[in-house]
Amino acid sequence: MHLTRHTDYALRVLMYAGTHGDRLVTIAEMANAYDISRNHLVKVVNELGHRGYLQTVRGKGGGVRLARVPEEIGVGQVVRATEEHLEIIDCVGKGCPIREPCRLRGALGQARDAFLEVLDRYTLADLVQNRKALLQALEVPASP
Repeated sequence: MHLTRHTDYALRVLMYAGTHGDRLVTIAEMANAYDISRNHLVKVVNELGHRGYLQTVRGKGGGVRLARVPEEIGVGQVVRATEEHLEIIDCVGKGCPIREPCRLRGALGQARDAFLEVLDRYTLADLVQNRKALLQALEVPASP
């Protein structure tokens, strides 16, 4: 199973915000720390804000922070919310001639469900439990 870049970034944003507690963090700060596109993060942060995962504060001195405690943010829940579809293969759109009698779709559906079941065992709190190490890894070296 392959998750989209959007979901990857959503999880990273939540982890970043989770490691910084109540401090407002900026999109530019996260983009710099992860060395990823600010434009992508704007879309991700916007969605996470609309879904109630992040609180956004506009203007000078603004930024984002978690809108819920990390223990209330389930990893499986975030993946379901940010992935457009979770089908491993597209049996319908391809017009597959063996779609009806095929058992592969059922097997892959069970695999997907098992994948999500494992993610459902974790919360953001689990992912940021090693806060000190994460903060150290996310430090961006100063330019010379």
